[in-house]
Amino acid sequence: MRESLPQSVRRVAALVRHDLRLHRADLTPLVTMTVMPLLIMAFVRPLYLSSLSTRYGTPPDGVPFTGAELAVPGVAVIFSFFLAADVGYGVFREHGWRTWDRLRTGPARPFEVLAGRAVVPLLVLLVQLTLLFSVGGLLFGLRVRGSYAAVAAVGVCLALCLVAFGFVLVALCRTVMQLNVFSNVAALLFAGLGGTLAPVEQLPGWVQALAHVTPTYWAMRGFTGAVLDGDGLGGAVLPCLVLLAIAAVLTAAGLNRFRFEDRKVSWS
Repeated sequence: MRESLPQSVRRVAALVRHDLRLHRADLTPLVTMTVMPLLIMAFVRPLYLSSLSTRYGTPPDGVPFTGAELAVPGVAVIFSFFLAADVGYGVFREHGWRTWDRLRTGPARPFEVLAGRAVVPLLVLLVQLTLLFSVGGLLFGLRVRGSYAAVAAVGVCLALCLVAFGFVLVALCRTVMQLNVFSNVAALLFAGLGGTLAPVEQLPGWVQALAHVTPTYWAMRGFTGAVLDGDGLGGAVLPCLVLLAIAAVLTAAGLNRFRFEDRKVSWS
């Protein structure tokens, strides 16, 4: 047992290094999913500023709202969902290159293969969220009235939830086109239900009822609690726990459905 753990870690690390090389060779997806939301923030910020004025009136600390308080986290959450499919692209790429069977019959065990495929997408999501909050904050005047640690904790839990969601997608989809379509539809659906496009309290009643089962709602609740309401790390506990619970359910569902022998159809 003592020997197997270091060997397992080395096998996972080898898969992670392989994925990192592939991602470094083409940074276009990460750059696109960072630059595009920054552009959208510039357009939607005035709309969010109107919502903030209606919701809060005068800011409690006297510092005027800029609209970035909702625009930055809202757009960041939406576009993080578009990167959730990155988990599946790694699997479909192996099928397209006809190296999946070699990976299956290699020394890496199934859970090591899945763990290796999860690490880099998780890192990519964390980098994307960090850039969007940092650069978006500098460009549009985002001011966190509460704890930066709370924002970071919610971001990590959201990223874990999205990686789990990516595994569900790859387990259910047979072709990479299905993966691409379903991930985009899910991103827009969760965005609408979870209050990233407009505050939940301004949505119809039936949407407000459904919002509480979406990861986007809890991510926005955690982010806006820290950004707008001045919440400390303690205020992020409930959103983080719910996001982790959703991630656990999605992981269990993905593992239950995923079959290593299933054939996937890639772009090629």
